[in-house]
Amino acid sequence: MLSRSVRNLCRSERVLIAGGSQMSFRKRYLTRPIHKWAKGVLPTLSATEAEAINSGDVHFEAELFSGKPDWTVLRNMKAPQLTDEEAAFIEGPCRAFCDMIDPWEIDHHTGDIPSEAWDFLREYGFFGMIIPKEHGGLGFSAYAHSEVVRYIASHSVVAAVTVMVPNSLGPGELILQFGTDDQKKEWLPRLANGKELPAFGLTSEDAGSDASAMTDDGVICKGQWNGKEVLGIRLNWAKRYITLSPVCTVLGLAFKLRDPEGLLGEAEDIGITCALVPTDLPGVEVGRRHLPSGTMFQNGPTTGKDVFIPLDHIIGGPDYAGRGWMMLMSALAAGRGISLPSLSAAATALAAHTTGAYSRIRTQFNLPIGLFGGVQEPLARIAASAYVIDAGRRLTTAALDEGHKLAVISAIMKYHATDRMRDAINDAMDVHSGKAVIDGPLNYLQPIYRTIPIGITVEGANIVTRNLIIFGQGAIRAHPHLLDEMQALQEPDEDKSLDAFDKHFWAHVNHSVRTTFRAGWSAWTGRGDAPEGAGMVAPIYRRLSRWSAAFALTADMAFLTLGGALKRKEMISARLGDALSEMYLIAATLKRWEDEGRNEEDLPLVQHAADTGFARIGQALDETIANMPAKWVGWLLRPIIRPGAHVRGPSDKVTEAVAKLVYEPSASRDRLVKGAHPPQPDSGLGLLDTAFKLVMEAEPITKRLRTARKSPREGLEAGILSDAEFEQLERVEEAVQKVVAVDDYTPDELSRLYPEMNRRTTWPEAAE
Repeated sequence: MLSRSVRNLCRSERVLIAGGSQMSFRKRYLTRPIHKWAKGVLPTLSATEAEAINSGDVHFEAELFSGKPDWTVLRNMKAPQLTDEEAAFIEGPCRAFCDMIDPWEIDHHTGDIPSEAWDFLREYGFFGMIIPKEHGGLGFSAYAHSEVVRYIASHSVVAAVTVMVPNSLGPGELILQFGTDDQKKEWLPRLANGKELPAFGLTSEDAGSDASAMTDDGVICKGQWNGKEVLGIRLNWAKRYITLSPVCTVLGLAFKLRDPEGLLGEAEDIGITCALVPTDLPGVEVGRRHLPSGTMFQNGPTTGKDVFIPLDHIIGGPDYAGRGWMMLMSALAAGRGISLPSLSAAATALAAHTTGAYSRIRTQFNLPIGLFGGVQEPLARIAASAYVIDAGRRLTTAALDEGHKLAVISAIMKYHATDRMRDAINDAMDVHSGKAVIDGPLNYLQPIYRTIPIGITVEGANIVTRNLIIFGQGAIRAHPHLLDEMQALQEPDEDKSLDAFDKHFWAHVNHSVRTTFRAGWSAWTGRGDAPEGAGMVAPIYRRLSRWSAAFALTADMAFLTLGGALKRKEMISARLGDALSEMYLIAATLKRWEDEGRNEEDLPLVQHAADTGFARIGQALDETIANMPAKWVGWLLRPIIRPGAHVRGPSDKVTEAVAKLVYEPSASRDRLVKGAHPPQPDSGLGLLDTAFKLVMEAEPITKRLRTARKSPREGLEAGILSDAEFEQLERVEEAVQKVVAVDDYTPDELSRLYPEMNRRTTWPEAAE
């Protein structure tokens, strides 16, 4: 009844005549006072925020924000697939490149990939994956780009970052999106064939995550270029954390452009601008290196003093002066959704691969450790995270390949892929225990473990991404009415502002009323919407519909009671962002399960991922409500959405089932870990794979011994084992011991690794 009444009010056409002008009853007596109030409380869009929001578009997150997701949008998306050419590239050049790389040698001896590997990357076009073929590039899809990075990262993070950066945020992508025809013709072929190696200078020494606070400066002036006086820019900058800076030949540079003499126009402060700076120009300094967590990819600072470039070096030409923030946000919308999620997917799959195998071959108390509940719990978390991260990566790259610029979804993927990678690697370290602590060539987890802080920090620090971007941008961009209302309030013409606000506000009210009834109904009955033919996962669809409505209602109440202050309530914004993110990842999990053929054996993975996500959503909404300044919000919302109902997380039965999928060979395990570079037989990972295979082949023999409670020698003497079986078990034990072994060094070997140790073998004498 209430919903129908609101709908009738929204459609009211009753008109009063006042002073010769027509105004509806609703607009005069209801909308106008609300309009006046809203101008004082709803957030306004700054120019920077408007550029960030307009730089991307929305996709499935808008369905989740609606409170009533249209599942056909998700299910009708095509599953990402490699072309024959892309698949051949991974099996051929990618595999050959990885075979050239020894991660231990790079991080502890040479400090760089071999020179022949650099040449190989140039020869086979690795730096031009995103550049179209008409400009000399490979023209790969976003999914293929992601698969290449994931494959290489499964072997070497250093190598993956080296390939990733020229194809992510940088000159290539910016020129593709915004460059002039001349810039595309001049620069793209040289970037594609590796004659030019790019880096992008964004992070200033004092600015950090706040790129708008950068102090790097460009001044419009006249100067000499190729023997002629031209109008250009005099640049001064100091950047750090710039990947490939030590070896780059062209630097994409973000800086604040000023025109104090009015050579371009009347504005003195033009704004953030992006330009191309060849590094052989006078005043440019590159070459010094940072050492990011002991991971030896090329990364370092760069400075410039009074460097002059002509105006046509502005990416996009002079027309794009001052539009750098929009350009950067647009480029990040793609890069965040590909690069770090691909690295995280590789790392988490490695954790599932190794921890599952290690928990099977490693025994304690005469049992494989994977049979202990204390190990099964982290093992299940690792496996489910590997499934979810890759599901999100696939759905996101599929949307990118459809042409979407996924500002919010890319932020979700960047934050949650790297955060879940951290949890998965920490779980893997716990299960491996001492094996994972001792560094050396046999340790397959340490290289990934060292890179965790890098992934958390780069491409937008995770704290900023979670607290400000995911819900901050998502609320405005994906909400069905909020952006329209904000734009109506900022309309300078009062009559037009009131007209537009009247339209959008009452549509919002109608939406909120319907969402309230939907949220309450689904929370109390469990009858959320599920698509036709959902089959065994229909209950998960229904629960996701239920939480979508609860989320939409909670978000609306946050806007109503906090208004513009919601920007400053970062912990509330972060929790709402967590809820939105978990819904997206659950949707991606369902999509992956359907795309892969609805494999029934993978259902425990889907169930574990869903139960974990729903528990986190319930907790996030419960804590949001508890911390709302207006306490009446809790009294209203808790009986409706029941945030604490049915959010206990995965059951022990589901946890055990998921752990078992990676504890022993299975089709599910193969799907989780596929797409990785095959290890060398004598590497730590190769030895683990060999031992895992031998242990599983000998399982019938060891089971017979366990039943008889005999050791192999006792089994041989008792006639339970044949001589051949006894020898087989000896080979198994030898293989297992090679895996359990850790690296150690003589003083001479350590002195070569760390010369300052000067071969000390005794305690130094105590100072008197």
